[in-house]
Amino acid sequence: MLPLVDPGPALPPERIARYSRQLMLPGFGELAQRRLAAARVLVIGAGGLGSAVVPALAAAGVGTIGVADDDRVELSNLHRQLSHGVADLGRPKVDSLADAVRAIDPDCDLRRHGERITAATLPGILGDYDLVIDGSDNFPTRYLVNDAADLAGKPLVWGSILRFHGQVGIAWRGHGPTYRDLFPAPPPSDQALSCELGGVLPSLCTAVGSFLVTEAIKLVTGIGEPLLGRVLFYDALTARTREVPYQQITDPVAGLVDDELFCGADGPDDPVGAELSAAELLRMLRGGDPVRLVDVREPHESAARRISGSEELPLARIEAGDVPVDGSLVVVYCERDPRSRKAVHLLRGRGLDARFLAGGIRAFVDVGGEVVGAGVGAEAEASV
Repeated sequence: MLPLVDPGPALPPERIARYSRQLMLPGFGELAQRRLAAARVLVIGAGGLGSAVVPALAAAGVGTIGVADDDRVELSNLHRQLSHGVADLGRPKVDSLADAVRAIDPDCDLRRHGERITAATLPGILGDYDLVIDGSDNFPTRYLVNDAADLAGKPLVWGSILRFHGQVGIAWRGHGPTYRDLFPAPPPSDQALSCELGGVLPSLCTAVGSFLVTEAIKLVTGIGEPLLGRVLFYDALTARTREVPYQQITDPVAGLVDDELFCGADGPDDPVGAELSAAELLRMLRGGDPVRLVDVREPHESAARRISGSEELPLARIEAGDVPVDGSLVVVYCERDPRSRKAVHLLRGRGLDARFLAGGIRAFVDVGGEVVGAGVGAEAEASV
């Protein structure tokens, strides 16, 4: 593998002393360190992965690091985002990370990009960097970053974490497949767990973050064998890793699409009174209130579990004009609520009294609502 970055100027004595333990590595040496010093690496996300990746890049000697994140530090971040502390609560995460880098190496050029990453803003930011590391926590951003790197011809080192598992890979068209070749399309937005909903083992952030930094160093310096055409899976509970090879199956992207359009995020604001809480629905059902329950998921999802007494009417059929005709209150639901929100917009536009179940069937189960279906028994057994 050829080095990605040309070497910078000769290192002064204090830099040689600082990096002495890696300069002595076989096949590394001062030339590789000078490449790191000249490298410009953009990191997407300053959360669990970003807060592990950025300080490690700075400590390794990467000369310029950009951090893109518009979030602020919250108390629930601190168990896993180790670059932020109690004193940083409420601060922009890019500012907190800048302080962490400054404490490690004041000479590192840390560039803060505190705006939201979009199809309009990302290309201009990415143009100033040699390589991008994606540590974001959502599918829309992952696909957007992959596509922007694809269009720019720049390597992308990506990682993801959830619960006890992590994944790491490299996307670089012309040298190997991209993220879209592994995952051609994102899951429905109401089926994709996040760390906020699914949880994450805190030590997983540093473990996967170390993998990401190692891959970036390999690309910049030309040492080792990068994860091109291979994705690494890490299971923290068993301390096992496995690799899955994959090949290019997609064509280059033609352009960028804003994440909320690409992944079907929420559309227009919900009409007043369109939302119904799971607790309120449960009260209405137990009280015998006239409610027409409509499940807008696909049949295989409804077969796994559904609210008793509901009827199946997938969103695609509603979009095609198939709507309930009686005058009852219509309560639509899906796994969480993105598809049901869309359904409510359509049904209300046709004059029906329709509301969506906030949080979907998952919220209904959480408040003690009863569900039926082929997957209910297995799910209950697995949760014991």
